[in-house]
Parts: sequence; structure tokens; C-alpha cells
Amino acid sequence: MLDLGELHAEVTRKAIKHVHLSVLPPAGKVRVAAPQSMPLDTIRLFVVSKLGWIRSQQRKLQAQERETPREFLSKESHYLWGKRYLLEITHADAAPVVSLSPRKLYLQMRPDADQARCEEVLDAWYRQQVRDAVPALLERWQPLLGVKTKRVFVQRMKTKWGSCTPASGYIRLNTDLAKKPPECLEYIVVHELIHLLEPTHNARFVALMDMYLPHWQHLRKQLNRLPVRHEDWEY
Repeated sequence: MLDLGELHAEVTRKAIKHVHLSVLPPAGKVRVAAPQSMPLDTIRLFVVSKLGWIRSQQRKLQAQERETPREFLSKESHYLWGKRYLLEITHADAAPVVSLSPRKLYLQMRPDADQARCEEVLDAWYRQQVRDAVPALLERWQPLLGVKTKRVFVQRMKTKWGSCTPASGYIRLNTDLAKKPPECLEYIVVHELIHLLEPTHNARFVALMDMYLPHWQHLRKQLNRLPVRHEDWEY
């Protein structure tokens, strides 16, 4: 742990070449991943040099609207691709079913289903929505960028909308992207595909994003302004 007065940073050592700095929701906890052989004083100087950026990220996180905890009651608001639907729960002695009308999201559950089971079913449905949307985006963008991902995972992610592991060619996408406007998913897919060309967020990465998706910074702001899932965060 680095103690920099009011700022505390958690330091982990990994088999990596460069320092990675993260500011984590909801309160802006600072985490540093550093090469195993890097002196602590060098890590300290790096973090101090990024204090302005850290404070900026912390302010954004603390100002971001959060969803109220979902109780899975009828008339509760839920979202798909940026559009609001009112939840209507019905019961039947049959497998769970999720369906839509223009204004409602119907969740058919067994009579003994509790809130946790409702959440599990709806999360699986959201995950499938993202999985169904991804192939068309890959078909469009992979030839344009000249890259090919080996596999795309869709999963619950607490601190990121997406991630890429260039060495394996794997991309991970946050299930909750199904709740946001479709252009937000496209932005994250392009962002992660470009990491197959440039693993870091350096000037080359920014230049590539500017070239292929000129309005990407607007999309990033749009995504980061939208409410994020309520979580009882633990570290």
C-alpha cells in the first residue's frame, strides 16, 4: 500500500513490463499493478505524476448516477438498448421466459422463484442480447481493422465495460452493455479490437480510435453519463 497523504493506492506485483493504474468504482479506489522488480520509490513517483488524472477520475465516478437496487417487482423500470420498459412478472409451472412488448418486459417465472432467481434469469437474458449483437459488429469491424479476435466472452464486470487480452486474442464484454444504447456496445467492441493492434492507451491507440471511430470520445462520455448497476462493492 502506498500512502500519499489523503490518497492511498493499493500496489500489486505482476509479471508485466509496464505500470498499470486503475481508479475503481464506486468511490475511486486507486490500484497499481507494477512489474515485480520495480522499486517502490519509482512506483510512488509514477502515481504522484498521475495525481491530476486520478482526482479527475474519482470525481467522475462519484458523480455518476447509479441505478437503485432492483427488487424485481411489477412496474419496476428496466432497460434494453437504451429504451425503458416496465417489468411485468407472471408465474407458471414452466421454464422461465423473458419477452418484450413495445413498453413492457415480461418475466415469466415459476411460482416459488425468489428475487435472486429472477435476477439470474434476467442477467442470462441480457447476456444473450449482447452475444446476439456481437457477430454483426465483428463482421463489420474486424476486416476494417485487419484483426481477428479468437473469442468473445460476455460476463458481469464490476469495474469495466470491456477488456482485451492481446496475447490470447480474447475480448470480454460487460453484460450490462445490453442496457445501454447500441452505439455504446459498438464503441466498446471497436475499442477492444483496436487493443489487438495497440495494447495500451497511448498516442497510437488514440490516433487509431480517431481514424476509425472519429466520434468515439462522444460515445465514451455518453456511456459514462448513463446510470450504472447498483452494486454492494467489496474489495
